[in-house]
Amino acid sequence: MSKYTARRLPVHQGPAAWNAILPPPGTGTRLETDQNVDFAVIGGGFAGLSAARRLTQLAPGARIAVLEAGCLAEGAAGRNSGFMIDLPHELNSQDYAGAGDDRTLIALNRRAIGFARAAVDDYGISPDYFDPAGKVNGAASPGAQAHNESYAHHLASLDEASESLDAQQMQELTGSAHYMSGLYTPGTVMLQPAGYIRGLGAGLVRDGVSVFQESPVTGFEKRGDAWQITTPRARLNAGRVILTVNGHLESFGIERGRLMQLFLFATMTPELDAEALARLGGAPRWGITPSNPMGTTMRRIDQGQGGNRIVTRTCAKLRPDMTPTAGDVSRAAAVMRRKFDERFPQLAGLRMEHSWAGHLCLSLNSVSVMREIETGLYAGCVQNGLGTARGTLTGIGAAELACGQSSDITAYFTAQARPRRLPPQPFQQIGANAVLRVKEWQARAE
Repeated sequence: MSKYTARRLPVHQGPAAWNAILPPPGTGTRLETDQNVDFAVIGGGFAGLSAARRLTQLAPGARIAVLEAGCLAEGAAGRNSGFMIDLPHELNSQDYAGAGDDRTLIALNRRAIGFARAAVDDYGISPDYFDPAGKVNGAASPGAQAHNESYAHHLASLDEASESLDAQQMQELTGSAHYMSGLYTPGTVMLQPAGYIRGLGAGLVRDGVSVFQESPVTGFEKRGDAWQITTPRARLNAGRVILTVNGHLESFGIERGRLMQLFLFATMTPELDAEALARLGGAPRWGITPSNPMGTTMRRIDQGQGGNRIVTRTCAKLRPDMTPTAGDVSRAAAVMRRKFDERFPQLAGLRMEHSWAGHLCLSLNSVSVMREIETGLYAGCVQNGLGTARGTLTGIGAAELACGQSSDITAYFTAQARPRRLPPQPFQQIGANAVLRVKEWQARAE
């Protein structure tokens, strides 16, 4: 197959709040005239920009272009929770423990973090946007506490450090009496994801990469030895193409019927004034992932990351058409307001400034799609809800494949099986959403 047509383009509900709380970005460049390049990267998120940076390292002097459907950090890269996690974080498990060679994956995740840290240094990205603060798995029920204990035991078997926090320590950290305990691990980097992505894009442009925003790819096909990529205003001819579009891989007809298209939802408070901060207490920055993966993620940020605010993230919805609805966001926002009030009764009733949906893509067998699709076409997609670290890795790996290079990253991902086929519709959507609702109910305290 040498012709690919996009069946759909990204659709977003709500603002990309991480981007909205930063100063307005500079004007981006659209692809307005036909051009020729050596490498074209389709998708300007963590995977795409990491692929472009890796290409600059492997093919100095090459003509490289990134095509982003919207504006940088307005898509999934500005809609996540900003946790760049080094340890096993298997969302299909009860306690995040992985099922494979976790030592290998930890080493790879740390490669991704090191790659991102070098970009921060090279491109002068604010260190506030890349904070190696670690994270805490919060437990609000005996069952969740048991999950933490199981996860701590698993980490100990890998010779990885963790620290148990009691209820008082959790309250001193967060200002909330909601948590019975927590498990701190030191290796996670807390990103301001939009700030990091913007900085990465600006650094690439400085290094000669063409980053085209608001230039959605409607299709591409092989023409002789090159690929012709079509956007609404112009065409790009490229020797090699790297797809870094996560779940929209399926929009181009690749791995159709094998990818789970989910949306997670989040809210963000307005900037908290001095009186609200006094009532809140706790530390100025922290990140809490739930001990049960179907629970609620909480994060507090400060002025260096966009203001004194709290982010709440929970609820999941399977949308095979990759189109969230306003009703999805409204339902989830109501749940998150209740979760926020339970954790912070001293701030109960606070109106949220932003509510939004963020797209993620999973496979049933938790594999990514990082391989050569056909000659000259490569993919770094399907991040399984771990887009900051996994996206960085698959972007690096896809760039290496495109340059004929091999590494431990390419070896790891190319050895993976294909995503497992999903049940047919409508059973897939009805069944998956029913399971999600049950799991959310089971994790309601979290």
